[in-house]
Amino acid sequence: MITREPIYAALFGHVAGAAHFVTAARRFRHWSDMTPAEQPSLFMRQKSEVASAPAPGAPTVWTLLVEFYVYAHASDPYVAPATVLNPLIDAVEAALAASPVTGMQDLGVPAMVQHARIAGKIETTEGVLRDQAVAVIPIEILCL
Repeated sequence: MITREPIYAALFGHVAGAAHFVTAARRFRHWSDMTPAEQPSLFMRQKSEVASAPAPGAPTVWTLLVEFYVYAHASDPYVAPATVLNPLIDAVEAALAASPVTGMQDLGVPAMVQHARIAGKIETTEGVLRDQAVAVIPIEILCL
């Protein structure tokens, strides 16, 4: 059995401090509801949870799936919005870097989290949204 809220809170804390996000929240807001002054911004969305049992009678292993939405606005018409967005994605990746000693990222709660990482395809949009860039970063948390 896992206790979810401390795990989600630890993940958000790790990533929210990764860059200078003007707005960072766990309550999702759509990019079209954000002013340029509120960006760059970060939002976390709990997507799903998957339970598995490695063997009959073994404890349940949980995988929590989360998405981070990163918004960046380029006010300069000569600057590609991706140039503002890319360092923010890099900062999220760095925040979730594995320990060089253990090779794992336990979010500071090793009794609950075995590993947290970016898992899958990062979706990005820029250009067609004019001065707005958006990234959706998938995260996977393996819980003990």
